[in-house]
Amino acid sequence: MTDKKDVAKMKDDLNELESEIQKKNDEIKEKEEEITRKDEKIAQYHEQVLRLQADFDNFKKRTEKELSDQIHYANEKLILKVLDSYEDLERALKSGKSDDLHEGVEMIYQNLKNILEGEGLEEISAKGEKFDPYQHEALMAEAHEDFKNGEIIEELCKGYKLNSKVIKYSKVKVCKKTDEK
Repeated sequence: MTDKKDVAKMKDDLNELESEIQKKNDEIKEKEEEITRKDEKIAQYHEQVLRLQADFDNFKKRTEKELSDQIHYANEKLILKVLDSYEDLERALKSGKSDDLHEGVEMIYQNLKNILEGEGLEEISAKGEKFDPYQHEALMAEAHEDFKNGEIIEELCKGYKLNSKVIKYSKVKVCKKTDEK
């Protein structure tokens, strides 16, 4: 038989073992919490890297587009300068004289027109169109029975687009009807 001392010793050993097990369980719990915190930190860093990568990709795309636009519209200032001469030639042709000078001016006009169109220039249509503030500049407004409210009655000065970008607005007269009661 076991005596009381052995039982007491066994109880003490058992309590000591339970205490050690509790300490080890606490250590395991601390390590698990530390691992969880580190996993969260890793996920946070990963998310941050993904955002930075997306931001960089967007920056790269935006920079490429800006460079492409700069190249695409590089001739804008030159074309704006040439437009006055182009329009002067057009007005000279409309003066109605028919002789060799007129024929020469016509050839120059057509050549200049072809060059400008080849560079991406196009005229903005105006007369009879609905007024568009992104393409037209209204200089006058008057009532007119042949046009609807907001339609362009007359083009006072031509407007132009370069590769779909408005570089000179059409100056127009717009139909503005007053409400009659």
